[in-house]
Amino acid sequence: MNTLPRRSFLKFGAATGGGLLVSFALPLRAQPDRKEKPAEAAVGQAAEKATGEAGALAHNAFIRIDREGVVTLVMHKVEMGQGTYTSMPMLLAEELEVDITQVKLEHAPPDNERYGDPLLGGQVTGGSTSVRGAWVPLRKAGASARTVLVATAADRWGVPASACTVRNGVVTHTASGRSLHYGQLVDEAARRPAPADVKLKPAKDFKLIGTPVKRLDSPEKVNGRARFGIDVRLPGMLVATVAASPVVGGTLKSADEAKALAVKGVRQVLKIDNAVAVVGDHMWAAKQGLAALAPTWNDGPNAGFTNAKLVADMQAAAAKPGAVARNDGDAAQAFAQAPGRKLEAVYELPFLAHATMEPINTTVVLQADGCDVYVGTQVPTIAQGAVAKLTGLPLDKVRIHNHLIGGGFGRRLEVDSVVQAVAFAKKAKPGTPIKFVWTREEDIQHDMFRPYYYDRLQAALDAQGRPVSWSHRITASSIMARFAPPAVKDGVDPDAVEGAKDLPYQIPNVKVDYVRHEPPVPTAFWRGVGPTHNIFVVESFMDELAAAAGADPFEYRRGLLAKAPRERRVLELAAEKAGWKTPMKPIEGKRVGRGISVQFAFGSYLAQVAEVAVDGEGNVQVLRVVCAVDCGQVINPDTVRAQIESGVNFGITAALWSEITFDQGRVMQNNFTDYRMLRMNESPTIDVHIINSTEDPGGIGEPGTSALAPAVTNAVFAATGQRIRKLPIGEQLARKA
Repeated sequence: MNTLPRRSFLKFGAATGGGLLVSFALPLRAQPDRKEKPAEAAVGQAAEKATGEAGALAHNAFIRIDREGVVTLVMHKVEMGQGTYTSMPMLLAEELEVDITQVKLEHAPPDNERYGDPLLGGQVTGGSTSVRGAWVPLRKAGASARTVLVATAADRWGVPASACTVRNGVVTHTASGRSLHYGQLVDEAARRPAPADVKLKPAKDFKLIGTPVKRLDSPEKVNGRARFGIDVRLPGMLVATVAASPVVGGTLKSADEAKALAVKGVRQVLKIDNAVAVVGDHMWAAKQGLAALAPTWNDGPNAGFTNAKLVADMQAAAAKPGAVARNDGDAAQAFAQAPGRKLEAVYELPFLAHATMEPINTTVVLQADGCDVYVGTQVPTIAQGAVAKLTGLPLDKVRIHNHLIGGGFGRRLEVDSVVQAVAFAKKAKPGTPIKFVWTREEDIQHDMFRPYYYDRLQAALDAQGRPVSWSHRITASSIMARFAPPAVKDGVDPDAVEGAKDLPYQIPNVKVDYVRHEPPVPTAFWRGVGPTHNIFVVESFMDELAAAAGADPFEYRRGLLAKAPRERRVLELAAEKAGWKTPMKPIEGKRVGRGISVQFAFGSYLAQVAEVAVDGEGNVQVLRVVCAVDCGQVINPDTVRAQIESGVNFGITAALWSEITFDQGRVMQNNFTDYRMLRMNESPTIDVHIINSTEDPGGIGEPGTSALAPAVTNAVFAATGQRIRKLPIGEQLARKA
């Protein structure tokens, strides 16, 4: 996949009805800031596995320019708030020399071959990869199209192309003042070959890239015209709501169908092995019908599952050696022989739900000869393949109509809800459009959760307090083993160890290993994926080392980053902007403290300083977060700031309150009442400082989240002297008070 030879990278052709088509490949490539092939490249293999056959639906074009000069970019990514629908057009418009408003977007059809992400290996939106993957190919396509259009105009005028200029899609012969807009050139340009090579603009000539362009998707989201999956309306459409077994592995035992059908507006009750759906004229009827249905369940083999049992099992598993992810020197021997302090600690992170604002929903129209699925998904090809497998339809008879996503955070990398909806639709009257909606309670209780992590760490210091030994054993389920099995090498899940294996600090003896332990509940990616877990553990334990050495946490880190200049630069900038050396102002009745963290993840370097206040009851308030980020060439600084700000707020919620717990196999949380979100008035002051760079862009959708928790918990330690080794902070401080 994505291995087209260089000469096949770019093709030009005529569009139906006139105009220019530009097709190009997004070649699979390693990330330049990594020494090895990215593990995420195996993610796309999940799409191949689900699909089982080659796609055949693509338009075979990324870009169309019509006779009016309107440029259409076929988006292989989906917008879920991360700003892709603005940043990607900026890349194209920059080199094509058109105004950003001249670029329209449409969703790409499912097709791994033509629309696969070069970093993820398939048509997947996630991992902060969108701009990183398209950075060169999309600009090159735009530059090539501009070159051909200019050459066409120059030939028509009988002048050298070098005598022409372009501005806002209009080619002008400078000497004579003659001009033609792109729309007047496209038919003739479509008959020309693609240029063998083109020169991309140097950063100093950028007009759009690096400027704060307003989000193109904002107006329709503000005026209500934007269409998310939940907004789908089809003629004759019914609405269904769902209840699944509260215990994974359970089955439907009984349901009072007659009572449900007696509810006004209820049309049908649909049953599958582990779930039931009530179909009505609208959501209210379906909900009332489901309440009357009062389903009961056979709990199955996991009825005894509890958090306490899970932790006990993980503790036992963590006592055994794991698959080795990194092994520099001899950490065990160095630990035994170290002359200074020796530290050991266990860190735990809970199951987390995604809790997206837009509830899980899928609209299905299933007929004997085809299936239409309306949904917002991060993995259209996986959804298509799963539906084809379930229905027995060929791929080209399964049509995925992708929509804007009202919050993904990794939840919509999964297609369990799509599969469930189609399984229900098979029980309904063929051809009936039915929108299946999960309530908030159903969503939180039947999410595919961020794994529970149990980490054991051990370190030793020399006589000067510097670390000479570092051992980190990670015990958790393997998302990659389920989602993209080829990514797991020698027993190591690359997602589970990311952020731990790539420890940036200079320590002579380092060992990181991984023990796989699977709970009976499904686990999945969550915003910030592996680094969200590991950066918390690594940066918290590094803070413990600094405290044991009697050193300032900032200076201690700085001294260990001599060979990591970009990490060191963001650390210094964050400390400087936060006024690290200046004591915080006291707050009456509260203890205050400042904490710091640094990371490299998703191709970006980021450091955060958090300031917190802790009241007498142990409640933590995050007052301010200062963030320094080096994400290479910035495409849109407004987007970078917005992503950092959203990541910070998302991370605060998780650090302070979020956890999914189990008792008798059941999730104990239901809704935002007991799965608490940070409120708007609780959001801290967030200062974002961006380092100017012309390096290739790094990802920015997730780093703001993954570095947040350790900055906060280290600040709590500074304020209270209590080390937080288990998230969420919750009531731990209150219990200690």
